Amino acid sequence: MINSHGQSHQAYDEFSHVLDPDVYQPLPDDWLIGITDVVNSTTAIRSGRYEDVNYAGASVIAALGNAWGSFDFPFVFRGDGAAFALPPQGIMAATSALRQVAGFASADLDLTLRIGLLTVREIRTSGRDVRIARYAASENANYAMFTGGGLKWAEQQIKNGRYLVKPGRYATKPDLTGLSCDWTPFPSQRGEILSLLVEPNDHTRPEIFAALAKRVLAIFDAAPRQSHPLPGDVPMSGDGGKQVDAKGWAEVAANSDFRKFDDGLRLTLDCTPEQIDRVEAILVPARARGKIKFGLHRQSHALMTCLVPSDRPDSHLHFLDGMGGGYARAAEKMEEGALDDVVRHHAP
Repeated sequence: MINSHGQSHQAYDEFSHVLDPDVYQPLPDDWLIGITDVVNSTTAIRSGRYEDVNYAGASVIAALGNAWGSFDFPFVFRGDGAAFALPPQGIMAATSALRQVAGFASADLDLTLRIGLLTVREIRTSGRDVRIARYAASENANYAMFTGGGLKWAEQQIKNGRYLVKPGRYATKPDLTGLSCDWTPFPSQRGEILSLLVEPNDHTRPEIFAALAKRVLAIFDAAPRQSHPLPGDVPMSGDGGKQVDAKGWAEVAANSDFRKFDDGLRLTLDCTPEQIDRVEAILVPARARGKIKFGLHRQSHALMTCLVPSDRPDSHLHFLDGMGGGYARAAEKMEEGALDDVVRHHAP
């Protein structure tokens, strides 16, 4: 069962467990789903504005948690945007936070943030679902994982102009207390920072996709520190002065979201070229068989945006993405790969 905070009774501390479709629980019909994304994010990233894009992407999580008075609601950071779920009594907080962050992104970051809100019932009417599980990244931090295809469908509807929240003309600034991106980018230690998205096609059975995802994950998990993109040693922060001790840095790394399930695998990893080749050898044939879509993007550094909730500072959260385009570029390549397959299948 899901409680009033969108929490299932159990949080799984092995990431491979949240690849199992049976551990997910449905959200109630009347719950709200919010989606944001930066319009033309890849253009902004190509001009070197990757930190601004990530900050805009994470801002709705901070604004909503501060407005709601708690961060115990399901959400996922997607690099150039975010998705979240709230009970129906959260509609005022959600609408206000969405409008505020859209205004902030435009005025302060010169970015257009697309914002949308709909109910789980509206998603289920389309034949999709929204189910969640909890992954305990550490003793103090856990993240919501989403499955059912509902978030992906909702995102596409919002991009097509449905369920949009109109920005307020006189929106106040959002309360982004606790949100920061003070750390300098983290260089790859093994060869490449990899941003990887792998999603099942609509007709792919969940257990088939789970088996494939576990094969992919096993390749990355076999590497030191499970291919974690943050260094094992304590780095200096971006302001050149602040530094955490070894214990504090270990907690930062443990509380990071480098592995997520968001209607598919969403990974930011530090990999060798050989690991990437082995994963592609699994994914390319699966895509050719029509089972999956995938996109991957290689870059030299990872980025971290941090959120320290005021209500529970010990459960500090750290959102990771690739510096050279990350998830936004991987999504772009996923769509290009899917289009190429359609062209090949229809070629004379």
